Amino acid sequence: MATYLSLIRWTQEGMAKVKESPSRLDAAKKAIEAGGGKLKHFYMLMGQYDMAIVVEAPDDATVARVNLALGSKGTVRTETSRAFTEEEYRKIISAIK
Repeated sequence: MATYLSLIRWTQEGMAKVKESPSRLDAAKKAIEAGGGKLKHFYMLMGQYDMAIVVEAPDDATVARVNLALGSKGTVRTETSRAFTEEEYRKIISAIK
């Protein structure tokens, strides 16, 4: 499975309903699992972003679908990047000619 890092910001609505955030996180975990993935790590952050998650998923389309579904609720905005493990990184670098 591929690994993804999502940086998340609460929207104004998300901040107004911040006490509901833990239940929204539980719903996000279920949505990720329903798509065949797994939320591996969750962090609440201080600074430019409010949260970060590390997700394993079968493909980009799964992550895009989950991010769009979560974003459509209006409480968060996400920025997601494909993250490569150290093993994947070493394989990529060794293939450079």
